Amino acid sequence: MVLTRDEAMVKEKFLPKLARVLARVPFAEDLLAAYFCAFDRATPARAKGILIGALAYFVLPVDLMPDIALGLGFTDDLAVLIAAFKVVSIHLTQAHRQRAREALDRLRAGESVSA
Repeated sequence: MVLTRDEAMVKEKFLPKLARVLARVPFAEDLLAAYFCAFDRATPARAKGILIGALAYFVLPVDLMPDIALGLGFTDDLAVLIAAFKVVSIHLTQAHRQRAREALDRLRAGESVSA
């Protein structure tokens, strides 16, 4: 199943990539909230699939706008994330956002974060 493969890729690669590019991603907290929502057992499968797809796009090394492009590198990733948020916003809870803030603080301190 495609979702299972994408889900495994996101679990493996999302947090390490975010830690590497954290200083250049102004929407890191939203990405983390999406990540925690996607792996929350209470999140419905449809919402989970949409979020996994958006996060997989962020993780993939090849995308519409290369991430190394100064000033524009993550704009396509942000557009994909915004579109996903519009569809699944009801499932993104304050708990996901709080967990994202805490994880972001740990990443900024150089600590590791787990799902």
